[in-house]
Amino acid sequence: MNSLKDILYKVTLDAVVGSTDVLVRNIQFNSRSIAVNDVFVAIKGSLTDGHNYIDKAIEQGAIVVVCQEVPVNTKTGITYIKVDDSSRALAIMAANFYGNPSENLKLVGVTGTNGKTTVASLLYQLFKKAGYKVGLLSTVKIMVDNEVFTATHTTPDSLTINQYLKQMNDQGVEFCFMEVSSHGIHQNRTLGLKFEGGIFTNLSHDHLDYHDTFAEYRDVKKRFFDELPKSAFALINGDDKNGSIMLQNTKAKQYTYALKTYADYKAQILENQFSGLLLKLNDNEVWVRLIGTFNAYNILAIFATAELLGLEKQESLRLISELESVSGRFQFVISDQKITAIVDYAHTPDALKNVLETINDIRTKNEDVITVVGCGGDRDVTKRPKMGHIASALSTKVIFTSDNPRSEVPEAIIEAIEVGVEPQNFKKTLSIVDRKQAIKTACQLAKPNDIILIAGKGHETYQEAKGERSDFDDFKIVKAYLKQLEK
Repeated sequence: MNSLKDILYKVTLDAVVGSTDVLVRNIQFNSRSIAVNDVFVAIKGSLTDGHNYIDKAIEQGAIVVVCQEVPVNTKTGITYIKVDDSSRALAIMAANFYGNPSENLKLVGVTGTNGKTTVASLLYQLFKKAGYKVGLLSTVKIMVDNEVFTATHTTPDSLTINQYLKQMNDQGVEFCFMEVSSHGIHQNRTLGLKFEGGIFTNLSHDHLDYHDTFAEYRDVKKRFFDELPKSAFALINGDDKNGSIMLQNTKAKQYTYALKTYADYKAQILENQFSGLLLKLNDNEVWVRLIGTFNAYNILAIFATAELLGLEKQESLRLISELESVSGRFQFVISDQKITAIVDYAHTPDALKNVLETINDIRTKNEDVITVVGCGGDRDVTKRPKMGHIASALSTKVIFTSDNPRSEVPEAIIEAIEVGVEPQNFKKTLSIVDRKQAIKTACQLAKPNDIILIAGKGHETYQEAKGERSDFDDFKIVKAYLKQLEK
């Protein structure tokens, strides 16, 4: 049992009804999870309002309610804590409840539209190879040193984050690398955490289904850097025009990385092949197994972060040369017929453009590039024609198909994508609603040395439609179809 007073440390209280001198078992923001002697935090969400479930939480045993509006009829024996913002209160309470675990390790947050997963995951790999105990909170998975947990959100809720960080403390973890999404920042999930550093990768068109404007999306990302302490570092991509905006109000020590402009950490691409990249990182040559300009940025961010965290430079370079690509991020297989199939999570216009430009930079132009791509349902609709335009302009052939249609009609999503195709590219395109059939068709169309790109879902092992998830793994499916062609 924990003291309510201790849990409320640093929470700004507007009013208290009842006593704070009570012991509580746990904190919950979902009324269905409430047990006897719990604290219920009523959060106003975009879909539901936790204030509607206060009575239910009390019936199930909650003895403390944290809320933005105290009910008219309060119940005897229940403590009501009125706060200005329940999500902010929850984040601070969660950190207190688990003993502020972020203060007992070096936590680095990675934010940006593209590259978050790759940078966080490769930093985890790098520090593991260097012999440290390391944690990872990412879209793909959560790692508590060697123990793997399934991830459900890019940035989990604040209770879950602190719960995992506490596990990391218990396991003696020294470093943790964490993806920080705009949703997570906006919903205060990272509040109350002590960061050793923050990395900004880039900013492009995404999540405008959630954020009303691009400026709002940018400013939410900026807030993460605004909240970094003086003791932290802020590392930004100097080639991205939004990078300098991230640094405007930060108290953290400022560092930049870039390929094109002057920066603290510079990279130059000497060779770019399907087998990897030869890079010059601040006058040090290193061969890496990752591919493309976008990965040159990712590697540079990793190199810079390793140095800022105290890793010796030569050891860091040696370990960077051993890093392996992240699941669903430019993950490729080459068939016996020399057909290259690439699976990538590219689900934004900028990410798709990066991947296709990388393929076109490497190929000899004698091969076809066949792209299979769709867009997720119930998400930002404005990017759909842009995805259609980029895919058709930068590929030899395109098959538009379903991604995760969710509650939308797949055919309608595909029609919205096709709007962006320019007349001269019409003849390049096909539409096949069934994603498995679309991948099969791409394999059948491919000739020796051709390149198939399957974009949008990457590491995901499911497809979501009409409220149900079914097993679906792009990489497994394309490998199976290429194997069939070899018979």
